[in-house]
Amino acid sequence: MIRYAKPTTVDEALALLGEAPWRILAGGTDFYPAQGAKPFRENVLDINGLATLRGIAETDDHWLLGARTTWTDLIRHPLPAAFDALKQAAREVGSVQIQNVASIAGNLCNASPAADGVPALLVLDAEVELHSVAMVRHLPLEKFILGNRRTELQPGEMVTAIRVPKNVATGTSAFVKLGARRYLVISIAMVAARLTIEDGIVGDAAVAVGSCSVVAKRLSGVEAALRGLPVNRALATAIQSAPMDELSPIGDVRGSAEYRLDAAREIVARAVLGAAGQALNDKAVAA
Repeated sequence: MIRYAKPTTVDEALALLGEAPWRILAGGTDFYPAQGAKPFRENVLDINGLATLRGIAETDDHWLLGARTTWTDLIRHPLPAAFDALKQAAREVGSVQIQNVASIAGNLCNASPAADGVPALLVLDAEVELHSVAMVRHLPLEKFILGNRRTELQPGEMVTAIRVPKNVATGTSAFVKLGARRYLVISIAMVAARLTIEDGIVGDAAVAVGSCSVVAKRLSGVEAALRGLPVNRALATAIQSAPMDELSPIGDVRGSAEYRLDAAREIVARAVLGAAGQALNDKAVAA
């Protein structure tokens, strides 16, 4: 017999997860389209009653994004400029109606190569908080998403939060998404970039690309090429020649592999220049 449960505490949810396999229902914006008209054949654990998993909190060391936090919650919450790329990505997740109910953790657990939130979280060195009855563990996001629709989530576990280290959540950031139209579209390629700039020189750089490999990837060669450069057109020039060996796009109805590679390099430049421009604007305002 198929079961449905809607626990009201995390402990109750974990107890249920520990006793049988369950399919977790959060915002439902991926859950129901994937289900379609097929009959349910798995137990459904509805976590929408877990109020403690929704919201954004701050500790001494981390920003904590609750698993049920919606994209609208994120957009409205005051956060440092390093989160601007994530807020820009949030505005690209479907429609406003979807942003109102879709959860940040659901975007990660769905593990689509085109998940809008992943590149912006990667440049923040985000970690996934995983709870089971037996333990709590924290896993870097790049180790949590294993491939298309595959994650490191183990039986009996659920995602309870995404953690962003405060010592990483510095600088300015930008997000650029390329699609066949402006809104309500799956990306051809997307990029998040975060820069720290001191006296007009790039100190640290973090760049991640989505939709151009099985999982979103940080570009270590691009990041190394940007560090130490002055904030001017030299940034774009460096990006044009920097290696992007991490990318291995496929060709599909949205674009060929070759087009994706060319587009990725162009929007990497746009995202980096966007983050750099934000840094200059912030300095001008402060002055």
